[in-house]
Amino acid sequence: MRPGIHPFSRPVVFRDRASGFHLLTRSTVDTRQTVEWEDGITYPVVDVEISSASHPFYTGNTRVVDTAGRVQCFERRYGRTTPARH
Repeated sequence: MRPGIHPFSRPVVFRDRASGFHLLTRSTVDTRQTVEWEDGITYPVVDVEISSASHPFYTGNTRVVDTAGRVQCFERRYGRTTPARH
């Protein structure tokens, strides 16, 4: 491997904001936020919206999706392509 072309890898905590799940792993992501881990050492932290601890596929919990709201948002953004059927 060529020297000097690979990103710097370091321990980073990924924190799931939905469930409060924390995971300490190595990553190349750059962040300025830090958190103190269970071992008393301060690590950089990355907040994620969803992980395996809160994803419906892995947890078995279903989430109600507002499909009507999504359709209206799409039509507002891109316009209606066909007339509405009534």
